[in-house]
This record gives sequence, C-alpha cells and structure tokens, in this order.
Amino acid sequence: MIRKQVNNVQEALAGVANGMTFMLGGFGLCGIPEKAIEELVRIEVKDITCISNNAGVDDFGLGLLLQKHQIKKMISSYVGENDEFERQMLSGELEVELTPQGTLAEKCRAAQAGFPAFYTPAGYGTEVAQGKETRDFNGKMYVLEEAYKADYAFVKAWKGDEAGNLIFKGTARNFNPCMCGAAKITVAEVEELVPAGELDPNQIHVSGIFVQRIFQGENYEKRIEQRTVQKKM
Repeated sequence: MIRKQVNNVQEALAGVANGMTFMLGGFGLCGIPEKAIEELVRIEVKDITCISNNAGVDDFGLGLLLQKHQIKKMISSYVGENDEFERQMLSGELEVELTPQGTLAEKCRAAQAGFPAFYTPAGYGTEVAQGKETRDFNGKMYVLEEAYKADYAFVKAWKGDEAGNLIFKGTARNFNPCMCGAAKITVAEVEELVPAGELDPNQIHVSGIFVQRIFQGENYEKRIEQRTVQKKM
C-alpha cells in the first residue's frame, strides 16, 4: 500500500509556485477545498490560473484569492454571486475564459483519462467555437475541445483513507471526482481520514490511484451561498 497521507495543508501544497494552473473542485460554495484555498492565500502565490465552475462569493473560497489579485486568469462556466469577480472581469483586470458547464467538466474528465481532446456540440456557432476545429458527425456539427493541462488539482471529500481513496457526501460530489487525477498532482482534503482498509470498497467514489496527497482539515465553515426559507404561515 502506497501511503498518500501528509501531516498538514502546508505539506500538501509543497511545490506550489507563481504562474501555475490549478483545478479547484466544488460548485459555488459546495464541496470547495477550503483549506487549500486558505493556504494559497497565506503563501501569497501570484499570477495563477484557476479552473473552477465559478468563484463562489466575495469573502470566501476563491473570492479571497480574487480580493488579493492573486488570480491572473479564471476558467469557469459563469460569474455567479461574486461581485469582485464581475468587477475585475469587466474592468479588464482579470482574464476570463467562460466555458459551457458540461464542456468544463468533460475537459477535466478527458485530462483524467489521458485523452488530449474530444468533440462536443456545445458552443457550435457561438463565440465559444471561434478559432477551434469543427466537424460534421451524422449531420450535426461538433467543436473540438482540448483537455485541460493543470499543475495541481485541489479537491474536497467527506471521508478518505491514507491510501487516497475518497468518499463524497451528497452534492459535494459535483466537479471533485472528475478533477481527481486530471492534473500532475492531486491534493485531497477530507473531513475524516481513516487507516487504509476501513472504508467500504463499495462506497468509494474515487480510487486512491488518482490522488497523490491527502490530509485531514479542521473547522470547516460549510457556508450556504443562498438560503431560501418558507415564510411562517
């Protein structure tokens, strides 16, 4: 058994440097790698490219990196609830590549599987397809999309073991599984870390073969991006 466990987030992010490209799991604030992001803020890494569905909110998650202008380029599917993200994009301070959500997920999955590119109908005839190869398959046009190339993938799971096997809870499963193994180094943070062999093999969502480093985080906030409640009758 190859032991993937490291002692803390500092060890997990060893080798991170300015100008790198990072994948970050999560959807809004659900399942984001909070501790890895906090460490990126602390070490003040600069000029980074972040691949993430969106950037959450202004004062949490990727919003903290945007506040300090540590992100040079955002590759995401939409702006979301982050006003600073919108401001930097409209002012030209931040380079933004908006990608259809399914295409973003598939570009991660292709990198994970070792495929250099794939065809998709999403975006054909729009700005998304400009400068890209297109091809007819059975009378329908498709756009050639290249897989992502990233230095690190940071993901968040509910439970994992020291061999890197991961279990996600509920909707936190989102983009996290397809980012595992899609970068040169995958770092997983978990709420609970157990010895190898303690997880039920039938419950494991991602095999440890896709993870290089794993650590247990503490004091997760688990914020809710938008809370809607029914008025009392």
